[in-house]
Amino acid sequence: MKKVIIYLLLFLLLFFAVPVFLTKPFAKIETVANEETKDIEVELKLQDYNYKDYDTVKLLHAKTGQIEEVNLDEYLCNVVSAEMPADYDIEALKAQAVVARTYTIYKIIHNGAKHEGAHICDSSACCQAWISKEDRLARWEESVRNQNWNKIVEAVNGTIGKIITYNNEPINAFFHANSGGTTEIPFNVWGGSGYPYLQVVTTQGEEEYAQYSSELTLNNEELLNKLKENYNDIQIDFSNPESIKILERTESGRVRTIAFGNKNLSGVETRTILGLRSTNFEVELAEGKITFRVKGYGHGVGMSQTGADSLAKQGYNFEDIIKHFYVGVEITKY
Repeated sequence: MKKVIIYLLLFLLLFFAVPVFLTKPFAKIETVANEETKDIEVELKLQDYNYKDYDTVKLLHAKTGQIEEVNLDEYLCNVVSAEMPADYDIEALKAQAVVARTYTIYKIIHNGAKHEGAHICDSSACCQAWISKEDRLARWEESVRNQNWNKIVEAVNGTIGKIITYNNEPINAFFHANSGGTTEIPFNVWGGSGYPYLQVVTTQGEEEYAQYSSELTLNNEELLNKLKENYNDIQIDFSNPESIKILERTESGRVRTIAFGNKNLSGVETRTILGLRSTNFEVELAEGKITFRVKGYGHGVGMSQTGADSLAKQGYNFEDIIKHFYVGVEITKY
């Protein structure tokens, strides 16, 4: 009789304990201690989160033309690892995760004919960058691969479900590499009416990222040939120092209009023709050569990634960073 009671108790214990164990949510961080070295290896697992109608991203691979359906947060790990260096502060990476999630959901909601059958593509020149986990790991040094990838996953998990909203709607969350210290409004880049949450803001510390300052030097003939690819009738008197001159700047200090001889070009068009990193540049003419000294990298609209990292190092959390770059917004749990 005692054995029957013991077996019955064991059965009841297993009956109730196993379901509880199996339904326990995955922990964000699983820690394994190495008894010999006492090192701690941290392995992060993506949490499962229900985004209702936006849980799956239809991703167009630009090089192959193939469309792949991927889970939103898995996709974000690939985007964050492609868009922002893993050695940036974790709060900057979290900000990037929220920005990328918001940008993606905005694209899904406003999906037009830009990518037939897909929500978004993997080209940074068109949408936002994406790199497979395997390719990303292969490009990192072996000693930091796990550490870097875990940090990326932590940034996505640490902001899970969160997006940026304005008037209760997901924003068009533009971002770029480096603003040179001051961001730009959309009108000065693409025209149109712009967005109220994308204003000119200044950020301390971006000058510390010296790799985003650049120069381009061309001789007179090289410059003329590049411009003639778009304006065959252009004429420049290089003996006259006034023949190449910045005529007007935007509110952020970027070039709005520049004169090249008998043609006035916008700063955006000049950047495209000459392959400059941004429209925030100075021009110097000397000894048959023209030098363009450029600050920043990218269109300058929305969040600056180096600005995010700089603010994080100053003690800002990811929500502070987002609200610095996007005016009047809220961070919403989707």
